Amino acid sequence: MAERAGHRPLWPSRSDGFWLVFAALAFCGLDVVMYIFDPPTTGALGPAAGLVLQLISDLSLILLFRFPAQVAGFVVVVALLMLASNLFTPGLLVPVDPVVTSRTVPTITPVVLSQLAKVLDRRTVLIVAGILAVIATRPWQPSWNITPFGLLSTALPAVVSLYFEARKQLLRSLRDRAERAEREQHLLAEQARAEERRRLASEMHDVVTHRLSLMVLHAGALGVTSQDDAVRGAAEDIRREGALALDELRDLVGVLRNGANLDARTLSPAPTGDPATLAEESRSVGVPTELSVTGDPSQLSPTIARTAYRVVQEALTNVRKHAPGSSATVDLRYHAGGLEVSVRNTAAASPPDPALAGKGSGAGLAGLRQRVELIGGRFDAGPVPGGGFRVGAILPAYVPTTEGAHSDPGGRGR
Repeated sequence: MAERAGHRPLWPSRSDGFWLVFAALAFCGLDVVMYIFDPPTTGALGPAAGLVLQLISDLSLILLFRFPAQVAGFVVVVALLMLASNLFTPGLLVPVDPVVTSRTVPTITPVVLSQLAKVLDRRTVLIVAGILAVIATRPWQPSWNITPFGLLSTALPAVVSLYFEARKQLLRSLRDRAERAEREQHLLAEQARAEERRRLASEMHDVVTHRLSLMVLHAGALGVTSQDDAVRGAAEDIRREGALALDELRDLVGVLRNGANLDARTLSPAPTGDPATLAEESRSVGVPTELSVTGDPSQLSPTIARTAYRVVQEALTNVRKHAPGSSATVDLRYHAGGLEVSVRNTAAASPPDPALAGKGSGAGLAGLRQRVELIGGRFDAGPVPGGGFRVGAILPAYVPTTEGAHSDPGGRGR
């Protein structure tokens, strides 16, 4: 209703347009049949004056959704003309003695009133329905042949249509409120989880990190002051393992503070090891696999190294499942800013084994993407020209956190 007529579509939908055109043509046919059986009009406008007026009213229904106020006003004007003809010039627009009870509103009136509630406000619809009800029932001439039929063709369709429209709006309002409440509940739950993650991260940072840092420092001091080679070796082992633990702990704290969608699979440690082992395993089962390593892998934090390992492992597993007879190339490029991982395979030489290909859950690549993006990396996977498939990831050197950027008691070295 807030739309101007110039911007309102002719019909809300194709089905509404079909229904309006069908109704308009059906009532045109009904009026033609009534004209055949009714006596002709006898006024100066000719014997078909009433039929022409009825047909124009019927066809105006097609424009109801585009120009609702104009169509309602036109129907009221036609009804007033028919009433004037009936009162002052019988036979001009309405036959003097029609077969059907004397009519003073257009035949299409019930349909117009039933549709106006969808496009006009309730007050306007009630005013239009009230005027037409007075014209149709002619309360100054009460009659059992006129009043009931007048109410059925005016008041009843308007009231029923307004009721169903109000019910529809109520249901829509309740549905919107329920959806809004559900969204608010979801946001509150997300906020509570975020607060709990931040609390847990703070506890780990304030307590565990502090204790591990002290342990690393004491082990380093013991290695410097002790004269016993065995003690110095053990102290160095403790210092090194403690430093690695600090690295992983800082990354985990950063994930807890920055992660938005954490679950058990995301936080659980991925398999760790050397990607060369994965390439060798792939070759041992008949998949020719070439491994290319550039740069120094020691600059990566343990969390990033595990993620890279997981990317290579999942990609080679998919090659064995879905591309039998193909060869694979694993390219690892280490640099100061992190690591670029690329696993590419050629086109399959034969169809995959249905039992093997259908064994997975289908969530492997999606899980990899989540894991990579969670630590600030980028992930892509898809077919390559000429056949085959590529899985790639660009990973940072470490999970970016304020702890890792401003303090490094564990010897992170970055």
